[in-house]
Amino acid sequence: MLTGGTPTLYVTNLDRSIAFFTQTLGLELKGRPSEGWAEIDAGGGLILGLHPFSPHAASPGTRGAITVGFDVTETLEMAMGELERRGVRFRTPILDNPGSPVRLVFFSDPDGNELYLRETRPKRR
Repeated sequence: MLTGGTPTLYVTNLDRSIAFFTQTLGLELKGRPSEGWAEIDAGGGLILGLHPFSPHAASPGTRGAITVGFDVTETLEMAMGELERRGVRFRTPILDNPGSPVRLVFFSDPDGNELYLRETRPKRR
């Protein structure tokens, strides 16, 4: 049901953050598929997601401003159903922006750490 994932850092300025991680820290920009998302290859299989502040997330630099997203191997609805049966309570409805390459839904672990599920839409040709 879950396969890999991405730690997401919410940032105030995406361009500035990309410059910090690539120019200052010397990491590689893996991709920037949209104005609202960039991926930094930190090596060793770790990919960091950078996302501009969102009303669905904590303010950058505060508790909850770093989340962990899990990719799903099925639809969000199927994964949510299974996880709800196991006791997970989701904080948001499915966030489904038709222009976005992903669908998301947010929940928390028992300590209140922010987590989310991510379903990637098939690429259009």
